[in-house]
Amino acid sequence: MSKKVVTKALVVSHLNENIGLSKRECQFFLESFLDVIFFELKNHNDVKIVNFGIFKIKSKKSRIGRNPKTKEEFMISERNVVKFKPSDFLINLINSNIADKDEIK
Repeated sequence: MSKKVVTKALVVSHLNENIGLSKRECQFFLESFLDVIFFELKNHNDVKIVNFGIFKIKSKKSRIGRNPKTKEEFMISERNVVKFKPSDFLINLINSNIADKDEIK
């Protein structure tokens, strides 16, 4: 079973077909939407999308890592990572029998 990859171009085409805006307007909408999410996460604000989930920034402390092949130790630097917690609605949708490909379209 091969997995389908959803690209920005596919999302823009889907918006174009379902909303009726031009592809350029749909692309601008998608880019603007993502820019808002990126901006808020960069400023360490949570982004909550109802019935989808919450994006959060989590700080990770530096730690010692090991190359499993050579057993060589090295420091993994302190960094921020994006965490996503799906909503109960999204989890139920994915796990229900209703969520097959044909019904989401």
